[in-house]
Amino acid sequence: MKKLVIAGLMTITVSLCASLAFAADLSAAAGVVQWTVLGAGLAIGLGAIGSGIGMGTAIGGACEGTSRNPEAGGRILTTMIIGLAMIESLTIYALVVALILLFGNPYAAKFLGA
Repeated sequence: MKKLVIAGLMTITVSLCASLAFAADLSAAAGVVQWTVLGAGLAIGLGAIGSGIGMGTAIGGACEGTSRNPEAGGRILTTMIIGLAMIESLTIYALVVALILLFGNPYAAKFLGA
């Protein structure tokens, strides 16, 4: 099942990149902007996917640990909340990188003549 999901995601990625290549405008400005948007989308997308997987694993481990040792539930919950905050900060960093790529790109202004 895991190999099937990975193969599906790779197929989607290749088809998205192929459509960008075939629909590309020949001007340099369009290429810079398109690749910037693609990079921003990949940054936030991969950051969110990775954080979601990490949060799911952390919550599953905390539930399993609490069910095995109910007396340690409070300490497990505290540690889990701190870990989830750290994982969520990685998603916020990915969002910041995506916003910098979209709105702070020095190459887009150079090619667009602004």
